[in-house]
Amino acid sequence: MADIRISTALDATPDLARAVTALVRQLSTTAAPLTVETLATLIESESTTLLLASSDEHIVGMLTLVTYAIPTGIRARIEDVVVDESARGKGIAFELTRAAVDIARRAGARTVDLTSRPEREAANRLYQRAGFTARDSVTYRLTP
Repeated sequence: MADIRISTALDATPDLARAVTALVRQLSTTAAPLTVETLATLIESESTTLLLASSDEHIVGMLTLVTYAIPTGIRARIEDVVVDESARGKGIAFELTRAAVDIARRAGARTVDLTSRPEREAANRLYQRAGFTARDSVTYRLTP
């Protein structure tokens, strides 16, 4: 793996908003660009942790960890995992995932869940290598 540093986003800046927006565009064609204000809301939220993977001071990947309490205990979800096309295949997503699981464990999460489309074969192999197991579940979505 290249010299990659995993860190938690602490401050919303215009440069970070541009970098995160560039990564989001590789993940979703319909997501709106992030403003500094939107990014600040995400970073300042007690329930979300935005992890960044950097190489030579350039952000090459990200992952959002959502941790929340429900009546059955503390749970966590991994969302919006993306590695820049130029940096894929170097173990960056694995390192981001491992860091997220460590944070969730320290927060007392009973489980860490994520979803991945079946056609994302490389991502699904990655999550299995990271210790995740597929569940018999159906994801429902409503767009209000």
